[in-house]
Amino acid sequence: MGKLYNTKYYHRDLSWLRFNHRVLQEAADTRNPLYERIKFLAIFSSNLDEFFRVRVSDIRQIKKIEKPLRKKLITKPNKVLKEIKKQVAMQQEEFGKIFKEDIVPALKRENIHLISHKEFSATQKEIAKTYFEETLQEKLRISCNPCTGKDDVFIENEALYLAAQLSETEFQLVKIPDDEPRFFTFPKQNGNHYITFIDDILKYNLKQSPQGEKQIQHYAIKKSRDAELYIDDEFSGNLKEKIEKSLPKRDKGQATRLLIDQTMPKPFQEVVKNALDVYATDIVQGGTYHNFRDFFGFPNPSSKNYLSNNDLPPLPHPVLTDANSIFDAIDEKDQILHYPYQAFEPIIRLLEEAAEDPKVSSIKITIYRSADESRLNDAIVRAAENGKEVTVFIEVKARFDERNNFKWGHIFEEKGANVIYSFPAIKIHSKIACIEREVDGETKRYGYIATGNFNEDTATLYTDFGLMTSHDEITEDLHKLFLVLEGKMIIPKPQQLLISPFTLRDEFETMIEKEIANAKKGKEAYIIAKMNSLEDKKTIKLLYKASKAGVCIRLLVRGICCLIPGIKGQSEEIYITSILDRFLEHGRVYIFGNDGEEKMFIGSADWMKRNLTHRIEVVTPILDKDIHKTIRDVIDIQIKDNVKARVIDEMQLNRYVENDKKKVQSQLATYDYFKKAVKKKASKTTQ
Repeated sequence: MGKLYNTKYYHRDLSWLRFNHRVLQEAADTRNPLYERIKFLAIFSSNLDEFFRVRVSDIRQIKKIEKPLRKKLITKPNKVLKEIKKQVAMQQEEFGKIFKEDIVPALKRENIHLISHKEFSATQKEIAKTYFEETLQEKLRISCNPCTGKDDVFIENEALYLAAQLSETEFQLVKIPDDEPRFFTFPKQNGNHYITFIDDILKYNLKQSPQGEKQIQHYAIKKSRDAELYIDDEFSGNLKEKIEKSLPKRDKGQATRLLIDQTMPKPFQEVVKNALDVYATDIVQGGTYHNFRDFFGFPNPSSKNYLSNNDLPPLPHPVLTDANSIFDAIDEKDQILHYPYQAFEPIIRLLEEAAEDPKVSSIKITIYRSADESRLNDAIVRAAENGKEVTVFIEVKARFDERNNFKWGHIFEEKGANVIYSFPAIKIHSKIACIEREVDGETKRYGYIATGNFNEDTATLYTDFGLMTSHDEITEDLHKLFLVLEGKMIIPKPQQLLISPFTLRDEFETMIEKEIANAKKGKEAYIIAKMNSLEDKKTIKLLYKASKAGVCIRLLVRGICCLIPGIKGQSEEIYITSILDRFLEHGRVYIFGNDGEEKMFIGSADWMKRNLTHRIEVVTPILDKDIHKTIRDVIDIQIKDNVKARVIDEMQLNRYVENDKKKVQSQLATYDYFKKAVKKKASKTTQ
């Protein structure tokens, strides 16, 4: 396990690795259907790729800074990188063990055989040869390179390559085609299904050296590169144009990892290291195959439904699904959605209705990560075409989504929308919309505030809350914030919303201090909070202070957690669990006891320094009592989870919660909770 760098804070990057270990636990968990376990291997691999491209590259850049400033950013970057490499090596070993000793044998028991080229039958060899000659061969990029020299060879970022030593003076690199499926399924034989990597199709067909005098062996390699764009000056010129021009740099950035087949001979590893201009510290020993994220598409040639999870189709919303008008439903009372348990459809309908409603005069919305193909965005386009005043703020610094955001930004502009792109040095991370509509001769505003993005795709995978409201003060606050985004106001001075970097931190600190004061007076005092990550040191110090005062603190933290709970005299009143299951827990909910008049908030902000200080985030109070109860019920279900919840302890060992109470798997229980609401409505309708 990773060393704690002091007794108060767990290192954020090591904590992230402990989160990814929880993903690996799901791959090992035999309670999960086999193909779900395979999917978790893909998630683990994809997560780790991004970690090296983003976090490891950041730490390496910090190494270049002069020591006085460097100490303010990170303690001993070399030591951190060494510990990261150690942890990754341990996890890679565990990953390989799960795959080889558990997943592959389990597939065999289902008559699904994942075979290497060494296991091909005579018939399969012929099929592999035909597939290679008719499909793969013309797509191959093969280079033969000298074994001497440095930085002689360029390989693409995250692309898969096979490397083979041809002689003492030459080696070969073969790029695995990325426009073909990673897996090839052979014809069924005697009730058995046979699948192989296309890597093995290539290895079998390329095993003869180019001259044909001997057989050669290929080893998998993959190079990850720094994902930062390094805009020289965000404050001058056109930031949008600078980002667009910088995107190609990402594919040529500095190496952050060279992943190699650990069976590659050491002398050949040295050849590859020198040719690809990487350091020994960049090399990570991996398995025979890389890019396990391709297992998202692992074929299931059988008809066995039990190999995957039962579907949990999104449930209809008890009010919005059957409403003739979303606006009328919001006029009646605030509405809350909790997707993917409930359908994302009402949010799309809200924008589609706004686009066509002659009473709607303006639509303002923030886009952080958008679906590639999007009915919601199509509705925004139609609104602009219909003459509405449409303002779209697009955050083009949303890493890895820049191109898609640019695409939609250009479309919106072409249709007449006012598109505003990123601000220098700050991200617009809030998920908000504000619609103005003429009602009875007056302008009325409707607001939407969510914990997740306006994205139909992720709405089926991430758990999020979205509030629809026409509350005067909340919608006025939204209106003010959009004026800030449009450059028409400097400080919004909200009445109800908590907005960073203006009021969010101060308001949270005030509420925590109030719980401390109540605890000191002997009153019931508690904080319940659910978030993706907890990293902000100032907030952690305040939570320690609250714990020492006797405030009961119950946290649900999915990912990074730098707070160390359960330490006597520091954090013994703090208990933290992390839930990892079929959906990605993404909602942020903050609850304060408030001397018996509980306050609740939802929004886009985690308790991270970047969210509280360097991003525009929006957190809204929950003022409707019915919605308050619904969210509280969901949080209470998660607090009781003893199937998929892990305890976040001092060493972040990821022990599953254990007790003798009735088993509660919170995601399934939450689905049942909303299902009962649908049945209850149906029962009332038939009475």
